[in-house]
Amino acid sequence: MRSNSLNGRFTSVVFSAVTHESTASDIKSADASEGLHVATLEPEYAVAKDAIITKIRESGQLPPKMIAFMDHFVTEYGIALQQSNNEKATPQGFLANMGSAIHFGMKYGMPNSPYLYQFGVTHDAIRGNPEAADRDDQIDFYAWGCDFFRPCMDLDNSVVMGEDNLKEAFEYISKGENVVFLANHQSEADPQVFSCMLEKVGLGKQGEQIYYVAGHKVTTDVLAIPFSMGRNLLCIHSKKHIDSDPEAKPMKMKQNLATMSAMQNKMKTGGHAFWVAPSGGRDRRDISTGKVPAAPFDQKTIDMFRLMSNKAKTPTHFYSLAMVSYDLCPPPDTIEAGTGEMRNIRFSPVGIACSKELENKGGVESRHLFTEHAQEEVEHNYDALLTALNKY
Repeated sequence: MRSNSLNGRFTSVVFSAVTHESTASDIKSADASEGLHVATLEPEYAVAKDAIITKIRESGQLPPKMIAFMDHFVTEYGIALQQSNNEKATPQGFLANMGSAIHFGMKYGMPNSPYLYQFGVTHDAIRGNPEAADRDDQIDFYAWGCDFFRPCMDLDNSVVMGEDNLKEAFEYISKGENVVFLANHQSEADPQVFSCMLEKVGLGKQGEQIYYVAGHKVTTDVLAIPFSMGRNLLCIHSKKHIDSDPEAKPMKMKQNLATMSAMQNKMKTGGHAFWVAPSGGRDRRDISTGKVPAAPFDQKTIDMFRLMSNKAKTPTHFYSLAMVSYDLCPPPDTIEAGTGEMRNIRFSPVGIACSKELENKGGVESRHLFTEHAQEEVEHNYDALLTALNKY
């Protein structure tokens, strides 16, 4: 079948080409934070990249525009790995990671694929069955997603703040209570960033259990789907995009209600952690200043989570979570409702900062005080992270 044209032998077939001599190619790549720049792929990486793109073209599954986006993404990833200090950042690792990402994207993400993966209102991470006959069915998509992005993170210079607060939060979860992390959101790789930063402070196993409130893009975009398959998800349509198709709005609202019901049930059961971006999307660069502010939290989103936690009767604890990951995967400067955006990726340090448990500020008539407090904590810790990471 065409959907299997990039099969499990992709990397071994393509890597044979890397042993041949080649001249490094100059690649122009769109940098969301610094404008157009010229970066050079080393010879082995350049040959591998050309072989990967040739394989994509030969599959006949993608239109020219998407092939151009793939070309850009492959180049960006190769350059990031060249700069990495990770021991797995090699031409072989480049082929293995990028080859599998494209293979899984085309198999599970293409609308015409018989293997197209359909997400429900909730999704439990696919961790793989080592005894399965099909090699793809053996894949632990959670570990695979982390392994893909980890070499692009400068982990030696990455920062975790509020370690004691994180440990307190997961201690609540171990007791059967719930935790909601109210986070700013900077890149598509934020779930992997959170996981790798938790690993850094010995909380890697706990990080595997988190549920992410996910918008429609991460469950419908060809490249995003395989990474989403490895995460526990609560799938919604965000406020920013729910009105983009008026005819589909009733269906989207119905799905959101079903998702909220599923979340309510999990809160009643207890022992769950939820990551949500109350801004409804990623932080965007201020073109006039070049800075990336944390986007404002939406009060109605936070009110909804607090209401559900009260109805659940199970104790639920709220923490603000500041994240710095913008340079890792800079998003476009403009917000688009559709999928298929151009991906940028950089070798960069990242960081997270967890606040103390948020105080229960504000009554029925002053609910805004809690949202303002959560926002202030994120902004304070975000600034502290930027200073620690020398990003000011």
